[in-house]
Amino acid sequence: MIDVLRERFQTNMRYHPDLIWEEIEKKLRKDKKVLGILEQMENSGGEPDVIGIDEKTGKYIYCDCSKETPSGRRSLCYDDEALAKRSKNPPASSAMHEAEKMGIRLLDEILYRRLQELGEFDLKTSSWIATPEKIREKGGALFCERRYGTVFVFHNSADSYYAVRGYRGYILI
Repeated sequence: MIDVLRERFQTNMRYHPDLIWEEIEKKLRKDKKVLGILEQMENSGGEPDVIGIDEKTGKYIYCDCSKETPSGRRSLCYDDEALAKRSKNPPASSAMHEAEKMGIRLLDEILYRRLQELGEFDLKTSSWIATPEKIREKGGALFCERRYGTVFVFHNSADSYYAVRGYRGYILI
């Protein structure tokens, strides 16, 4: 996994021009749990890479950088509450449940827009994002995509699911 991450880091220097691989590698080698999480992100199609440093914690942000929403994480409703309410044709799981199980968090709108500043993502797919509680309390959830050269934030009922909608996640290391 280290080799995969190193190669991706070197290939995508525009994502992290001021970061030094050797420093990141030291942190990765110290924490086998993080490597396991990154491997799960990779195996589900996420192509994780470093997109910067979190201003609050000073930790590196490893984020799903696949061009489209990871292929192994689609056709999911937003969370388990929505899944439980969907009695007709429920999806296999929810984005929040699967992210938690993997050990990652859904991107929020700020982090999603930060990713989109690095390239063009989700041109054919869309990604559930962390939704503010006041929206979730009313049964809604947010998702994002890029169309017409613009990043859009939309809403949908949290129990909806589509073959092209999934989730992107991140982990701080």
